[in-house]
Amino acid sequence: MWSLLRSNGAFRRLFIAQLVSYAGDWFATVAALGLLLDATGSDLLASVFWVAQTLPTFIMGPIAGPMADRFDRRRIMILVSFLQAAVALTFLLAGHGMPWFVFVAQGGVTALGAFFGPAAQAGVANLVTEEELPTAAALMGSTWGAMLAVGAALGAAFTVAFGRDAAFLADAASFVIAGLLIISIRESLQAERASGTVAPRMRPIHDSVEALRHARKHPTILALLGSHVGFGFGAGVVGLLAVLATSKFHGTDAATGLLLAGRGVGVLIGPLLVRRLAKRGIHGVLLACGFAAIWYGTMYLFVSIVPWLLVVFVLVALAHFGGGAQWSLTTYGLNLTTPDELRGRIFAADAAFVTLAMSISLVFAGIVSGIIGPSATIGIIAVISMTWGLVFLVLTRTIRADAEAEVNAIAPTPIIEDL
Repeated sequence: MWSLLRSNGAFRRLFIAQLVSYAGDWFATVAALGLLLDATGSDLLASVFWVAQTLPTFIMGPIAGPMADRFDRRRIMILVSFLQAAVALTFLLAGHGMPWFVFVAQGGVTALGAFFGPAAQAGVANLVTEEELPTAAALMGSTWGAMLAVGAALGAAFTVAFGRDAAFLADAASFVIAGLLIISIRESLQAERASGTVAPRMRPIHDSVEALRHARKHPTILALLGSHVGFGFGAGVVGLLAVLATSKFHGTDAATGLLLAGRGVGVLIGPLLVRRLAKRGIHGVLLACGFAAIWYGTMYLFVSIVPWLLVVFVLVALAHFGGGAQWSLTTYGLNLTTPDELRGRIFAADAAFVTLAMSISLVFAGIVSGIIGPSATIGIIAVISMTWGLVFLVLTRTIRADAEAEVNAIAPTPIIEDL
């Protein structure tokens, strides 16, 4: 892992750019959630804030994916980073008598981020070798969790010490730093086109449908997309962490930051723990994705009944070991199985579908929590996640068997390498 970061300067700069950008995001998230709950006290609006952090990705997906395949991915990320910095400044309006502006600001940042994500994810495979790809995917998958853990914790401390406006300014600054880091990358983030060829005109709907048709013809890609969507339906619990911190544990921004940090610790460590599974082939990836969903749901089921904040912090971290592992393995699998000319659109479709599922889950969580409370709602969603994990394992049984047989036919004894 460290050798890759030391030896590959282009990947290192992309990795650090994501770290910095995500750190700023979580500074703003802790401050915005605290502001919103102070102003309204509404479980539903707290969940709607998370919808603003996810749903724009679904809306922008049909445009973002084709752009990542048609245009220079590096330039897309640079432009998006500086535009995000400008939009992030509108969070400041929320702290001056207009709390509803947190939805506008977060929605704008997320909509722009919908272009950054597919370009970055699709470009990774062009910055590293095939042997380095599992490690690179694990590292990129862990950046979000690392900065959730660090950013949420530091964001809570920073907000308490310097105020919410300072946290919003730090978020805007993080995007500027990320943009400058990406400017310093000189390597191309896409495969070279044949000499004399020109990229065809971008047709968002047609281009997205083309990518989905490709996925439908390849059951492994379809299964990986399905794994992410199933995970999205369990994400409603995340929208209730701030509510749980303030209502059940009578906490402040610091308590919210603690539970979000627990989520980040899990998402950070999970991808790093399962790197070996990626080397066993797609059959190992799909098997791990199913069990990760079951583990995630089981841990959140305990979260729903445990009465101690610090124990809930540990359980949230354990839950997101599974969530982080599933996310990283799915990203690696899509990088491995999708051709470069379709990769941006596949990742955009993946992000669109999973964020739609997350938005549905978050709205469900907000509405139901207002009726039966956050703990019972978390328990219901946890059972949904566990059920999905079991269903996924059953539905992918044949795909896993075929993938394992293909690996064994090429290299009959690869498993003893790890023994």
